[in-house]
Amino acid sequence: MCVETLYQAYQPLLFSLAYRMLGSVMDSEDIVQEAFIAFNQLPNRETIENKKAYLCKIVTNRCLDLIRSSAKTREVYVGPWLPEPLLEKENPANDPSQAFLQQESISTAYLLLLQQLNANERAVFLLREAFHYSYDEIAEILDKSSANCRQIFHRAKKSMDFTPDQQPSVTIMESKIKEFVHSFLNGDITQILELVSEDIAMYSDGGGKVPTARVPIFGAEGVIRLLQNLMKMYADRFTFSFATFNGSPGLTLTTDNNLKYVYTFAFNGNRIQTIYIVGNPDKLRHLP
Repeated sequence: MCVETLYQAYQPLLFSLAYRMLGSVMDSEDIVQEAFIAFNQLPNRETIENKKAYLCKIVTNRCLDLIRSSAKTREVYVGPWLPEPLLEKENPANDPSQAFLQQESISTAYLLLLQQLNANERAVFLLREAFHYSYDEIAEILDKSSANCRQIFHRAKKSMDFTPDQQPSVTIMESKIKEFVHSFLNGDITQILELVSEDIAMYSDGGGKVPTARVPIFGAEGVIRLLQNLMKMYADRFTFSFATFNGSPGLTLTTDNNLKYVYTFAFNGNRIQTIYIVGNPDKLRHLP
């Protein structure tokens, strides 16, 4: 099987694995490209029986190396850290990478929970939970024993308190987000309060490069006030556009034809529970 054929077959899976590991679209794309280059340079690649597992091993190990090397940078990151928004393409049914990504949750909330796991826990958990590898296969990929991988998985599983059942349908989420934006633009605070949870939280990732809150904001009053200040800052110069990010409806804020912020949302029932705002320009470079 030639490398081009392998790329067509496994690029979606490998990108999905790397993106969940790193929360970075650009780093994931680079690592997947590097993995295929490295594989193509192997003198004995034709003798490798399980090429899919071998490619997963290359990608996983490169992700682990990057996580470890960037640990200090993450410690001094200015304000909350959020994953890079992953934009859903217009015709996902015709794109195997998009279809694969939708098989498991890639929501901002889920990715943030993954980030709380250490590098090895994250790798084992994803290979088992999201990609359904056996413990023996995971052990081979990570050069660990099967028993050790089983222990790591169960430890990581306890930390992943994720309840997707609390999220409404995509149609309801889209409707509620549009109501939220409409109410906000019209200054209808009463309607806004009906659309959000009382303990709503907002996390803003500007990386110290654009105006954002450098600490999480909790409570409807604080969230509304901060968003109002943002609107005043860009008064008469901004436009909203709706798009799908990380498998759920979201929106973008553009000023002077420049993308400034991407908003994604988490729900509790039919109310907005969390707003995530990415404004760090380094995390938006991959978006059109």
